[in-house]
Amino acid sequence: NVESATFSNIELAVKTPKLYSTLETMSVTSTDRQIVYTAEGRFEAPNWTRDGKWLLFNGNGRLQRISPDVSPDRCKPEPIDTGFATRLNNDHGLSPDGAMLAISDNSQEDKHSLIYIVPLVGGTPRRITKESPSYWHGWSPDGKTLVFAALRNNDFDVFSIPAAGGVETRLTSTKGTDDGPEFTPDGKYIYFNSERTGHMQIWRMKPDGSEQEQVTNDEYNNWFPHFSPDGTRLVMLSYEREVTGHPENKDVMLRIMNMADKKITVLTRLFGGQGTINVPSWSPDGKRIAFVSYQLVP
Repeated sequence: NVESATFSNIELAVKTPKLYSTLETMSVTSTDRQIVYTAEGRFEAPNWTRDGKWLLFNGNGRLQRISPDVSPDRCKPEPIDTGFATRLNNDHGLSPDGAMLAISDNSQEDKHSLIYIVPLVGGTPRRITKESPSYWHGWSPDGKTLVFAALRNNDFDVFSIPAAGGVETRLTSTKGTDDGPEFTPDGKYIYFNSERTGHMQIWRMKPDGSEQEQVTNDEYNNWFPHFSPDGTRLVMLSYEREVTGHPENKDVMLRIMNMADKKITVLTRLFGGQGTINVPSWSPDGKRIAFVSYQLVP
């Protein structure tokens, strides 16, 4: 015999996983990973200070700093005062002399990202870009020029602007997203990522936008090229080919290119993406990189 039963007033509780962020450093030779700090919620995009004593990262719209070399159970982040800029995104970084911070903040006017410069010790931001959205990515070695990605005329392109303020200069104009610009340590080139060939690859150009040429050509989507301080190596964030944009919460790789022979090797695989390594994050001695990985915990 088969019996049937009818149930009513049943509720199925579906729990949303909790997101945890982990700030890590990794040796680029041994690929050993060291946890610096873990917390519930999302924080992003570490920078290393020029003296190597601090890592800076953004979370909940603010910048914080933490020592990279303290046991994770004994250290807590300290806030950095950025004045009225209270909705910072993950595009921030230090001037060559280490005294100033470029930040990208969404708190003013139309709530779209604008670029400012603020002292590393804290203070009132000085506005750089007139138009939004604008996202900082690089500082020239002489400290005189910023490069950034910006949405203009419904397309993301790469621009430069004097660090003292002034008129922005468009450096790319091809259809499709151009993003992640960063100067080489010798100042001779700007490297960036572009999807002009159909999927995202690393490109380079002269600082005036001339001589644009493709650097990587493989099956991945490559974002955010970051040079070692001596200019001999480049780290990038690589997504699988089918991934569009640079979304969060994806299986990704950090890969390193030796600039002498252009050989690319995998440093590590992780769950991350947006927020992992958007901005320059090499240690000053060129031995380590810093990045953020993520975990979704049931």
